Amino acid sequence: MVDTSPTDIITFIGVPLAVLGVLPILYNTLATLAALSKIKRMLKHGRLTALTRSDVVNRVIEVELPRYAVQPWDRFAHRAEYWTISRQPSAIPGGSWTTFNWKTNTIGIKTQRVEYADQLRQPQVEVEFHELVAYLLDLGALPDAHGWRLLRSTGLWTPMGCALMKSPDGHRVALAIAPLDDSDGHLSLKVTWEAEWTTRDASALPPYWIRLPPAPVKEPTDQESAATATGSGSQEVVEQKEETGNTNTDDDTKEEKLGEGGEKKDEEPRVIIDDGPPRSSLDSIQKQADRALRAPITCQISVDGLQAALSQPSLPSSPQSPPSHPHHLASDSLATSNVESLHMEHLRINSLKSAGKWFASAATAYGTTSQTVLWNYKVPDELLAFARRDTVPCGVLELLGVVHEGQTPAWATKYDNDALDHHEAFSRAFREQNIAMAAEARMDPAARSIAQRQRQDREMMQRMNDMRDRSRRDAQRRETRRHEALQSPKWDTRLVAEHNLSWLRARGKLPNSNSNANNNSELRDVVGTLLHRMVLDGAFAASLCEMLDVWKAWADNGGMRAADLDILEVRQEIFAQASLLVALVKDATGAHEGTLSMDLQECLRMWRVVRLG
Repeated sequence: MVDTSPTDIITFIGVPLAVLGVLPILYNTLATLAALSKIKRMLKHGRLTALTRSDVVNRVIEVELPRYAVQPWDRFAHRAEYWTISRQPSAIPGGSWTTFNWKTNTIGIKTQRVEYADQLRQPQVEVEFHELVAYLLDLGALPDAHGWRLLRSTGLWTPMGCALMKSPDGHRVALAIAPLDDSDGHLSLKVTWEAEWTTRDASALPPYWIRLPPAPVKEPTDQESAATATGSGSQEVVEQKEETGNTNTDDDTKEEKLGEGGEKKDEEPRVIIDDGPPRSSLDSIQKQADRALRAPITCQISVDGLQAALSQPSLPSSPQSPPSHPHHLASDSLATSNVESLHMEHLRINSLKSAGKWFASAATAYGTTSQTVLWNYKVPDELLAFARRDTVPCGVLELLGVVHEGQTPAWATKYDNDALDHHEAFSRAFREQNIAMAAEARMDPAARSIAQRQRQDREMMQRMNDMRDRSRRDAQRRETRRHEALQSPKWDTRLVAEHNLSWLRARGKLPNSNSNANNNSELRDVVGTLLHRMVLDGAFAASLCEMLDVWKAWADNGGMRAADLDILEVRQEIFAQASLLVALVKDATGAHEGTLSMDLQECLRMWRVVRLG
């Protein structure tokens, strides 16, 4: 029998026990290293920068991932990033936002403690809700009416997975409600997109942009063309004469400078007069202005009004084929790089002038139709209330010659006895003249001559008195008619605009206008050209907005007064153009509660910033 010492017993029993105690540590180490390696591969595949730390004993992996605020790339400056999706989107849960290329800004760090790679979550990003929706709409996504209605009514309690935007074919979900795990009280969303879903390109106008067509160019008549050619020829002859005269003058000057014997005379100091920029520079500026007048203008309307106005002078506009809708661009005017930024400071919204509000409201109305689901600028309530009210008396339009008497209800006093009174006065004067002449016939020659002169003087004075009475009566009647016109029934803004449109057309103020076109489409086209002119012509924009302020002032102060009528008589064309803008603003406010556009706009106002993951 072998003797067993205590040392052997400890060795045989303690060593296996020690090995068994180390095995869990080894297992945790291997598992942690394997999970850490998988996490690093996932981060590398998603092109994510992160700081990782591992505790092999406790089997804990710490991952620090940055949290970003993102926004889409500029549509014009970074076209490749804007219209293409990411080549390697992140497969980590919460990273659906990496489907697109974003302009990112780090706003914080989020630390996660995980045990397995499947527990890793990518932090959601913050994005402006209206920018996200506008970006998806620009790519071709379609809004889901049911989802937006549900989000507006239930808010954060909207069921997870509820679709807000769908693919262009309407079968796949592009934007949906995501879990609220990492939202911190914000609305949580997730996005899905594929390359073949992009159905739009840079040639189409994005949301919040409108296209303003230029005014149709009048074709010159034969007489105007001949006059232009004659003027050009005369100008060339004058220029040749000036050049010849300058040459002779230079020769004479040289001879005067050289005296007898070829000695050079003392030169008197010359005064150099600056006549301004050369003619070539002025011609270049004029040609550039003419090109801007003939080129369409694209404007960006944001919450704060007009933000950008771009023109492409090299692209000729075709008056015969205007775009069917201001959001549709038939050509690639925005897709090319030859785009000029226009001066627009006179149309920015500020507290001192109202031109910015009027332009932004009219431009929003021009770019809004029954099919529009997204717009940015909210027309002020006071302007909407003004556009909906009946503020223009029909009698004033008759005084201005916009409508005739048969188109208005009876509002003025009728004077039907004027012809009878005139006949009675003529008959009475004729009888008195006959009686006086009969009495003169019975007088002696001397007395007859005196009586005739007295009668003629009396008749002349009577005629002058009658003329003064008629003049005084006509002036009083005109004043009474003006007062009655101010008190006549007020017409709807739309009706006033239609009559003013006919008045402008009849006086040739609408070049190449089609009288057979629908009034709605013609009014919209004319307003588009007016907005185009407001961008280029600051004086015209100020005059038009000043008339709108005068109109709104009398509407707010109880009605039109005599001073307001005097202004309209002097500036009737500006008033007619202003009425077109007001009518279009009124027509664009027909969106009713419960429609998709109203639900979407309300949701965008409720949720300014959302979490996308």
